[in-house]
Amino acid sequence: MSLAGKVVIITGASSGVGCATAIRAASEGAVLALGDINAAGLNKTVDRCRAVSSASTETRSHLQFMLDVGSADACNNFAEAVMDAYDKIDCVFNCAGINPTAIPTEQISDSVWDNMVNTNLKGVFNLTRACLPHLRSGSAFVNVSSVAGLHPVPELALYCATKYAVIGFSKSLALEVGPRGIRVNVVAPGMVDTPTNSAVRAGRKAVDRAADSVALRRFGTPEEIAEVVVFLFEERSRYMNGSVVEVHGGIGVQ
Repeated sequence: MSLAGKVVIITGASSGVGCATAIRAASEGAVLALGDINAAGLNKTVDRCRAVSSASTETRSHLQFMLDVGSADACNNFAEAVMDAYDKIDCVFNCAGINPTAIPTEQISDSVWDNMVNTNLKGVFNLTRACLPHLRSGSAFVNVSSVAGLHPVPELALYCATKYAVIGFSKSLALEVGPRGIRVNVVAPGMVDTPTNSAVRAGRKAVDRAADSVALRRFGTPEEIAEVVVFLFEERSRYMNGSVVEVHGGIGVQ
């Protein structure tokens, strides 16, 4: 019960890594505040979290919030709702994001730019800014970047830009709030078997081709990423700050 009594905010909680992390955190005793724009998916996540929550956790207290992270007002309202419900925030997992689709740079429209930047980058900033006044020593952020935030990929210039920026933002913030006893770390997944992964959407053959570039010859699972996120929230990682943890099965190793 490494997160017993902790209030954990997770965005992008309706599916994939966000959902898996919520379930894992609930199993460790956390009280959850889950945000997503997908109400139906969020309801399912909350039900699954209640099913694994310990008897000592008030399972009905898990909070769910319709959230567009690209809206500063929505993020401010979410943080205030969490404080009204629990009077504290211990951990924040900025997981909401848009997965990449290969687009030549000259074909990137303004709407595509705005949508990806607002979600992948501005969303991290919006919720972080909203939560910071309420955090105390011992609190922790984990932000989602990607292996594409460390290694450039052709035709993913915009996606790479947002994920590189998340790392820069997180490292700078780690220096800023470290003296307050607040930690900021980053998880950088590789290819993960989620419903929004472009290879997964394309079918089994596409997945197999993509997996050939991974040393372990397979995609990761959301649960494997969730294990790392929960570790970064725990006391066991108390001296980790400003770190970027790559979880990719050996893709692009240098």
